[in-house]
Amino acid sequence: MGHTAVAAAAAQFYRRVRDATEALAAPLSAEDQTVQSMPDASPVKWHRAHTTWFFETFLLVPYLPGYRVFDPDFAYLFNSYYEAAGPRHPRPQRGLLTRPGVAEVTAYRAHVDAAMLRLLDGAAPAEPPAGLVALGLAHEEQHRELLLMDILSLFAANPLRPAYRTDLPDGPKAGGGGRRLSFDGGIRRIGHEGGGFAFDNEGPAHDVLVHPFRLHSRPVTCGAWKAFIADGGYTTPTLWLSDGWAAVQAQGWTAPGYWRRHDGAWHVMTLGGERPVEDDAPVTHVSLYEADAFARWAGARLPTEAEWETAAAGLPCTGNTVGSGRLRPAADPAPDGDRPLQMFGDVWEWTSGAYTRYPGFRPAAGAVGEYNGKFMANQFVLRGGCCVTPDGHVRATYRNFFYPHQRWMFSGVRLAEDA
Repeated sequence: MGHTAVAAAAAQFYRRVRDATEALAAPLSAEDQTVQSMPDASPVKWHRAHTTWFFETFLLVPYLPGYRVFDPDFAYLFNSYYEAAGPRHPRPQRGLLTRPGVAEVTAYRAHVDAAMLRLLDGAAPAEPPAGLVALGLAHEEQHRELLLMDILSLFAANPLRPAYRTDLPDGPKAGGGGRRLSFDGGIRRIGHEGGGFAFDNEGPAHDVLVHPFRLHSRPVTCGAWKAFIADGGYTTPTLWLSDGWAAVQAQGWTAPGYWRRHDGAWHVMTLGGERPVEDDAPVTHVSLYEADAFARWAGARLPTEAEWETAAAGLPCTGNTVGSGRLRPAADPAPDGDRPLQMFGDVWEWTSGAYTRYPGFRPAAGAVGEYNGKFMANQFVLRGGCCVTPDGHVRATYRNFFYPHQRWMFSGVRLAEDA
């Protein structure tokens, strides 16, 4: 493929990623885009501006001669956590930024997009690093998922329980009740290697010893979680890790996030508004502590990272992701077979793996080296993507990570057992 064709393909992909972000924001009012529901979340307007700041800061300023920064103050307002890039506005106060307004953020995106397309078309003496462009686009895809997570958190805090979308389709019923699948032990190669984009925390690839294990063919369902609740799951301290039980007491957890009981039944807040809990759908919005407690109650455990990746190897990385239009987990109507179902999409699946570096991991030089590596402490890894993950974004080696108490993301559970 010649330079012109490569440039055209890069520009097309850039436009597609950026346009998709704008499409997600389109149903939202300026007020919706400005408010922040909690310190962990960010306003939609901030997500749109921060992803733009990333391209401006790490690609346009260093690589496009004569580039004019849209507004020097935005470097302070929209830096997230890059210490090497300078000071920044405190994360818990992002919802106080009534200015710049949504219209000005839209103009900022247009300004940066026009410059990025010039850069990708060869306007600079030297081509920008392809890996850095790919990182910027993958970073924006991550923020598209965060945008939907955060708007759900915001709307769930609104007593009107508004819907982000009113046209979301109902999910199907499950095609089977699930089964335990057996996997042989041995030396397994995990982590990313070879061509294609991957985040730095997915490598280097390395060998691990995996003991024989069993993995459940489907994620844990809402119906199973109802049984856990009815059996005293949230009131039995012996099921819980010490920190988990402390979180139950402090937070008053009695069910997964966004669940509430009224009119004699459980309901859950979704991006389509509040709906009855669907028993066949994968449970979501549970913390690592809840996932671990449920696994103990079920006589099982959470899979290790290596077990999960071993089971996912060779499976197509497709499923109920954002392109399905459901925007919430759904049952899989496929019958049970000899391969696990719903490994990709629907819910991020907690593993027992602490988020830490793989052997030989080295962060990139400069500010972009802060992207993943500095967070490798006190968090746990989730695998597989979810119902609001961009299509084609995840891989079997993809490592998401959150703190064990967090549950506003679309996090779920798949059980494992020793063989």
